[in-house]
Amino acid sequence: MWVTQATAAGDEAQEASAARALLDKAVAHYRQVGDKALAEFSRQGEYVDGERYVFVTDTHGVMLASGGPSVALIGRDVSSVLDPDLQKAFKHVLQTPESAGVQQAEYRWQNWRDGKVERKRVYFQRVGERILAVGYYLPRAAPEQARALLDKAAQALEQDQNGTLEAINNLKGGFLQDDLYVFVVNTTTKRYVAHGTNLRLVNTDFSKVKDPEGKPVGLPMLEMIKKQPQGDYEYRWRNPVTGKVEHKHAYMRKVGDLLVAVGYYSG
Repeated sequence: MWVTQATAAGDEAQEASAARALLDKAVAHYRQVGDKALAEFSRQGEYVDGERYVFVTDTHGVMLASGGPSVALIGRDVSSVLDPDLQKAFKHVLQTPESAGVQQAEYRWQNWRDGKVERKRVYFQRVGERILAVGYYLPRAAPEQARALLDKAAQALEQDQNGTLEAINNLKGGFLQDDLYVFVVNTTTKRYVAHGTNLRLVNTDFSKVKDPEGKPVGLPMLEMIKKQPQGDYEYRWRNPVTGKVEHKHAYMRKVGDLLVAVGYYSG
């Protein structure tokens, strides 16, 4: 049975609900005991829930408490370790008035469990001169991101085919984002000419590719792109981020004699 996009959205809704609940709990406790709560937030206990944890900064950006790996930043100006774009977003957070209530932001941060930089959504609320926050990692890229990456790859291939194929294969050309990656197949030879995560597939026969259960993947995609300039196809594949075989929905487009595709995982 296919796991639908709605199911994936439901999983994210549960993550969001759990993060909000933990933040509400922390805010209520802080309002009761004030800064005495900071020590409680910084140790393993009821304010740590799996990958979700409470962290607190003052309105100058100094980390005051954390139940996660950012505990190492306590006492430091957090903005000093952020990239320019995130510094700008963080400055906006620090200026948010208490009357605004619970707010949210999205950024990229290293997941201490797998060491990878991943998308993270954070809920935060200002209480006096303190900003309390709880975030969670977004487990999978969204369909819109897959389409955007496909657009980027297709446009790049039209402008500089050889350079783009090289960029995809060196894994540093901006064509690898979280669990999204680009792969390209020559529709004449039916062989991979680029792959965003597995270079061993380059020059192998895409038409013979099957999913872990033996269902053809490559051939139906090639047949589909023969009849129309773009399309999409569902199959099962190993997610390079989670390491698990998951349902995948691939968007594909024909650029000259190339099939270029990007897929997102739905669980």
